[in-house]
Amino acid sequence: MTKSKSKIEKQLQRKSNQELVKTIISMKKKEKWLPIAETLSGPRRKRKAINLNEIDKNAKAGETILIPGKVLSQGEITKKIRIVALNFSEKTKEKIKKSGADYLSIEELIKENPNMEKVKILK
Repeated sequence: MTKSKSKIEKQLQRKSNQELVKTIISMKKKEKWLPIAETLSGPRRKRKAINLNEIDKNAKAGETILIPGKVLSQGEITKKIRIVALNFSEKTKEKIKKSGADYLSIEELIKENPNMEKVKILK
């Protein structure tokens, strides 16, 4: 089931996190980003929190992995990958840098890759 843009807009009005609001608005403008906007505009309990070990298990070297939620620090990253998420814990950021991988916010990826090419989504 997909949400309409007007439903996403209605849910957006209840959000108080300005960074999240700005990210969802950017997503609504791009058709390929709408499924992620649907997830982020919904209740917080429906967003995923994924540990580094699960990301490492599901990723191949050189991939861009998108998590519509938060990345937590349990586990290690053993591959050179790019992790994109709504937010990261501080310990997670340290571990990603230490492993040689890269991390970005969703907003940065939208600007860099508006057509969402070669992006793997973990839900």
